[in-house]
This record gives sequence, C-alpha cells and structure tokens, in this order.
Amino acid sequence: MKVSRVSEMRAMDRSAIEQFGISAELLMENAGHAVYYALRKEFGVQDKRFLIFCGLGNNGGDGMVLARKIHANGGDVQVVLLANPDKYQEPARTNFEIISRLPIQIWKLEEIGAVGEIISDCDVIVDAIIGTGLSREVEGHYREVIELINASSKPILSIDIPSGVHGDTGKAMGVAVKADITVTFGLPKLGNMLHPGYELGGKLFVSHISFPPSLHQSDSLKVEINQPIGLPSQNDAEHKGSFSKLLTIGGTSSNWEAPYFSALSFLNSGGGYSRLAIPKSISTYIANRCSEIILVPQEESASGSIAIANLDSLLQLIEDTDIVVLGPGLSLQEETQELARELAIEVTKPLLIDGDGITALCANLEILSKRKGATVLIPYLEEMARITSKPMKEIDERKVDIVQEAAKSLNAIIVLKGVHSLIGYPDQHVFINMSGNVGMATAGLSDGVTGTIAAMYCLGLPPEEAVRQGVFLHGLASDLVATAKGEKSFSAQDVLNHLPLAVKECRKGLSKEFLERYAGPHLI
Repeated sequence: MKVSRVSEMRAMDRSAIEQFGISAELLMENAGHAVYYALRKEFGVQDKRFLIFCGLGNNGGDGMVLARKIHANGGDVQVVLLANPDKYQEPARTNFEIISRLPIQIWKLEEIGAVGEIISDCDVIVDAIIGTGLSREVEGHYREVIELINASSKPILSIDIPSGVHGDTGKAMGVAVKADITVTFGLPKLGNMLHPGYELGGKLFVSHISFPPSLHQSDSLKVEINQPIGLPSQNDAEHKGSFSKLLTIGGTSSNWEAPYFSALSFLNSGGGYSRLAIPKSISTYIANRCSEIILVPQEESASGSIAIANLDSLLQLIEDTDIVVLGPGLSLQEETQELARELAIEVTKPLLIDGDGITALCANLEILSKRKGATVLIPYLEEMARITSKPMKEIDERKVDIVQEAAKSLNAIIVLKGVHSLIGYPDQHVFINMSGNVGMATAGLSDGVTGTIAAMYCLGLPPEEAVRQGVFLHGLASDLVATAKGEKSFSAQDVLNHLPLAVKECRKGLSKEFLERYAGPHLI
C-alpha cells in the first residue's frame, strides 16, 4: 500500500473534488461512515455510550458525521466542541447543523465544569480534535483535553491520526492521544506509519473514501509499505546459495563482534560461503567461536585495525567473491579509513557499507556516485548525519525527504536503520519496513542486517529486491525472538539464532498474526 505526505493527500482531495466531481460533503460522509464501520466492528454500538471530542476543522466534521451514525443505529452519543461552532466552514458546518437538530447532547468546552466527569460516564472516547494539519506543539485547552483523554483508561478511537501527532513525521508535538484504533482516509500518512505515531495510533484502518485508484495508486506517490518479496524456489536457492560467496571486511583488535555478527548472519539466512577478513589478532578467538566462517587474517596497523598494505590481496580475494560487506567494526584509524575508500573505488561487485565504512566514505562521497556496482549504505541516524552534513534533529524530522535526496544524489540504496527502517532508492522510491521492534536497539544487533541482505542476493534476488527482503527478514527474526522472550530481553545472538526460522517462516507462509502486522492498515 502507498503512503502519502499530508500535502499529497490534500492534492488528492482537490483532484477528487475538481477532476472527478466528488463533493467535499460526500468525502466527509464517506469518512464518517468508515469510522462508524471500524467503531461498530471493534466496540459495538448499541447500548454503548460514546463521547466525541470535535475540533474546528474537517476532523471535527468527520466526528459529527460519526455522531449522527451512532445515534441512528442505537448508540448513546455526546459531542464536546473544542472550538466556537460559528467558525465551522463547509462541509463541517452542515454536519454541525444536522446534529444540532438531533437529540444529541452537544457541549461547548467552556460550559463544562469538569471534562473528567463526562469522560468517566462514557464507554468509548472518539478523538476528532486536530487531524493531520498540525504544525506546532499542542497547547492550552487542547493539551489539557488530550491529557485527560489519555488518563481516562477508556478505549480511544482517533480519526485520521491521533491528535498531537505530526502528519509527516510521526512525532508527538508536545502531547498526543494514545489511541487503541485509528481510522485514516485516502491513504495512511507518513505520521501514521513512522515512530512513534504508528505506536500511538494502535490498530490502523484506512478507507479510500471513494478516491479512484488513479489517485491512491498514482506513480507520483513514491513511498509505500515494504511487503516481503519472497524467496527463490528452494531448489534454485540451495543450488545458487551453496556456491555464492560473501566477503566481510571489518573488525579491530578490540572489536570482533560486529564483523562476526555480519558474517554469521549471512550463513544463518541461507548464504553459502562466508569469508571474513579481520585483523590477525582476533582470528583465533573467532575461529574458536564459529568454525563455519572462513577467516582471512589481515596484517594490522599500529592501532590494531586492518592495514592498507592488505589492499592488493583483498582486491584479489574480491575477484572470487559475489558480494562484499565493508565496515562493521572497521575502526576510525586513518590508515584503515583510506583502505576503505580505496576498496570502494576499485570494487565493482555489489558493496554493502555500514558503520565505520560509512564514516570513511563521508570524506569523499563522490566515490559512491562513480561506483559501477550496486551500492547499499546502511546507516544509523548519526551516520546519516555524516552522509548528508545535516543535523540529526533535522534528519529525524525529515527522514523520508532526506533519504530520497541522499539516495538520488549518491546513486545508492540507503537503509536508514531504526524502528520501521526506511529503504530508499535512487529513483526516490522509499519503502517503510514493518518488521522489527524496539528491542533491535541492542548493541550489535544491526550488524546482522548486512549479512542477511547479502544472503538474499546470493540466493538469487537482484540487489534492489535483496535489500527489501533482507531488511524484512532480519526484522522478522527479531519479532520471532520478541514473541518468545519479550522485546527487551534478547541479544544480537538470539536474533542470529532465529534467522533460519525466519527463512523457514517466509518459505512456508507467515502466520495470520504476522501477516496482519506486516500488511499495515486494515482496508475498509
């Protein structure tokens, strides 16, 4: 499913009205009906008491349509207005006038001695306060009402997006409703899908509200949810994977974990032949820990990192390699950083770069745009800041935009790691990955995603698809561990151990629970 920015959704609204003649009144009616459908499905309506908080804009108008439908179908509903009703514009004004003629209790906020008393007397709260148009922090009585709603312990349904969540960033703007259910319209917005907006929204529904497919499936919409690509047939994968070769280059005398996790994740994801170029001083330790990885000990610099004197031998080794991982635990020592840059220039095979390898390339980013082979950068937020020379705060607030800009300018695929990692391509397509959880912040855990991507490539997927499938599969392994042990009770090694099970789950077909989780919104 596609995902839209707030501005793109406004453009779709205008096109629906101006190009297709779908009136604003009809769009609001369809939106209210979609919310009613989800409300009835999740909570029931008859003999239930509902309290709807309505703000000034169309979000409030949607809430009024919902109030009418609840009343018509036997529910008890009250409406609280957080704004002067004289300021409502069409079509919200029409719906306010309709519910004003019905036996529905309508409160103005200033008339309420204690909102808490009314909240305590309802079964379900509906948040129709702000919607996706929020551009500044929530203040005043809006903030007070949201805090009361969150403290109520009542089931909460938000319309379009939890009030207080920014529609494009997913950030809570000072305070935000924590909903059990959210019903959004047209398409999910970025704020519905990015952290923490996704978690604040609870179970997410979406209705196209009669937008034609030419709008909600338009090629101009470049962001969508990452669905698993699938794996090549098992016979083909076993044949190709058993002969495919990965070379991982990384590690220092004091850091063996990062390259080890990367090389082993390749094997555990179905890759065939995993070689690891590391400083000599740690080769014995890794050999004792895992005999399946083929070690290629390297001469060391004075500080214990891989020396630049190894350049020619590494290039020869790469000639007999299908894909290369460069950077896990590599070191910031200048000699080794220069080695990384030289390798990036010379290597024509697909190259996955993370960690210290990214830092090395940031000294000369033109190397990336000139590479002949596929390039995949796998940064954290801090490393993305180095790539783009932008503050981390700006990147955190404009993730999708910045991933698009960087992927295009560097001619590279970029995986911005985090909760719901982003996968960006030079053509500006961005996929939001739905697998994974907050437990993936564990030290060393992200090193496994490089090897998992490499394995997907060696099983027969082209680089573009291997990245999407590898990121998904690594997140799935993490979710399998979290299901067994809890999100905050597992290690990087646990995820590595579950990669074979994740591959098996992908081959036999995901369970209903995981299918629903990764599908994104439930379509109404």
